[in-house]
Amino acid sequence: MTSATVGVRRGRAKGSPLARRRRRVFGPFLAPALILYTVLFMVPTGYSFYASFTSWDGFSNPRWKGTLNYDHLTHDPAFKDAFFNTLKLLFGCGIFLFVLSFAFMLMLREMKGRRFIQGFIFLPHIVSGVALAAFWDFLLNHDGMLNKGLHSFGLGPVDWLKPQWQFNAILLAIVWINTGYYVTILMAGVDRIPPYYYEEAKLAGTNSWQRFRHITLPMSWDVVGTAAVLWTIGTVKIFEFILAFSGSQGNLPTTNQWTSAMYVYGETIGGTSPIYDFGRACAGAVVTLVAVVVVVVVLRRVTSRDRLEL
Repeated sequence: MTSATVGVRRGRAKGSPLARRRRRVFGPFLAPALILYTVLFMVPTGYSFYASFTSWDGFSNPRWKGTLNYDHLTHDPAFKDAFFNTLKLLFGCGIFLFVLSFAFMLMLREMKGRRFIQGFIFLPHIVSGVALAAFWDFLLNHDGMLNKGLHSFGLGPVDWLKPQWQFNAILLAIVWINTGYYVTILMAGVDRIPPYYYEEAKLAGTNSWQRFRHITLPMSWDVVGTAAVLWTIGTVKIFEFILAFSGSQGNLPTTNQWTSAMYVYGETIGGTSPIYDFGRACAGAVVTLVAVVVVVVVLRRVTSRDRLEL
């Protein structure tokens, strides 16, 4: 191999003059954002990972205890409930949410006044979770609006909030809160598709399902994948609605209604025994984080497609 060949290969490795110039221009602009991201997100995440191996009450110095926190999680019924409930939110609630959002999107796409209806169903997403929890309780409690409606038809009251149904009521509320948000995202993706695709498909005699399967879904697949990732990340942050809806007089909900976020709160300042156990809470957060990363990676691989030119 000649020295000229080596020089050419090194030159290609460094990129073209235009690429080198871009790196010199973008570097100063990217540096502040990277520094902020590292300080505000990467450092706390790294410290949480370290704290998950310690016994720490948040006041005294952390004491190293190895993997005991993780061993505890494998036997902790509260963590098992919280992790299983988070999976129910992620997959069970998520599938129902996306099916409903697609149905709304297809129904609204060619409807007059769709902007008004879209804004109406989007409204719960911008209202405080505490206010929504109060409304949901007013709707479903024994003397609530739903039972009064049943009474007007001569039907007896139903205990919608009995313990075995209460988390299902939460799942239903989460779907109600988020449907408008995901309809808006999917609608934005579908609106990019040129109308002549649908016109030509109609002339070819296709039905609605065939147009959805062969035009709408393939051409908005990247938006669907992004929405699925947003939902996955959002499920681990669902907290205030459950606390306001199921908690009472400053007490936490029963552990069978906990999610991962609720578990982290309960193990730190939620009044469980022992209180202020930041190490155990961090271990729960790390396990949840790893699970979310795995799900996101799988989702990205499953939903990755070659981008279609519109």
